[in-house]
Amino acid sequence: MPKITLLFASLHVLLMLVLLAPIPRYRSSRKIGLGDGGDKVLTRMIRTHGNFIEHAPFALLVLALLELCGLAPAWVWGFGSALLLGRVLHALGLSRSGGYSFGRFTGTVLTWLVFLAMALAGLWLALR
Repeated sequence: MPKITLLFASLHVLLMLVLLAPIPRYRSSRKIGLGDGGDKVLTRMIRTHGNFIEHAPFALLVLALLELCGLAPAWVWGFGSALLLGRVLHALGLSRSGGYSFGRFTGTVLTWLVFLAMALAGLWLALR
């Protein structure tokens, strides 16, 4: 049973809700229905949430498969922790600035490194 992944998936769901919740309030206050209405703040909010949705589900799926296939718990904890940290950093960075930021850059690099490391671990488990 992938209990470690369940913990990280639950934490990611909470982060997703934190990223999602302000969007309808902002839309309502600006009377923007569909799309972003050309509003740069709303565009950034949508992209912050969207980027999370584009990365987190697949990463959590791979994390669960690694755990189910017997990857050592320390590695699962490490990958899950690094992934969550990367997604939090990226969300903080992108939500504050559309340009370069430490959080956005570091969160992206960390997320990509976790993807690469999990892919290599998956290949190792599948081919041994």
